[in-house]
Amino acid sequence: MRQTEQKLLVVITTDDEAEALIRALVERGYPATKVSSTGGFLRRGSATILSGIDATDVDAVLDIVRKRCKARTEYVPAQALPFPESIYPAEPVQVRVGGAICFVLPVERFEKT
Repeated sequence: MRQTEQKLLVVITTDDEAEALIRALVERGYPATKVSSTGGFLRRGSATILSGIDATDVDAVLDIVRKRCKARTEYVPAQALPFPESIYPAEPVQVRVGGAICFVLPVERFEKT
């Protein structure tokens, strides 16, 4: 039996958006595994979601990600940013938050044991 081409989708998003994204993926039959992570410019909690999917499903899954993980802007105190103390702006700074970073990787082999 010939296997269809597989892809590994790696989605990095905020903790706030991760649960709704996982729910939406699983409801549509796509597997999803969440790995908690921290990082990024604001050092806020984030989630890395892994999903092994058929190559033909990549666009459909990315569409789900776009609908569930919306980028937006927020104002944050300058002291919360990773700037040296000597160059803090006096007023809150507008930053982009939310949304998702997506990587689509080829899968050479997949086995479920």
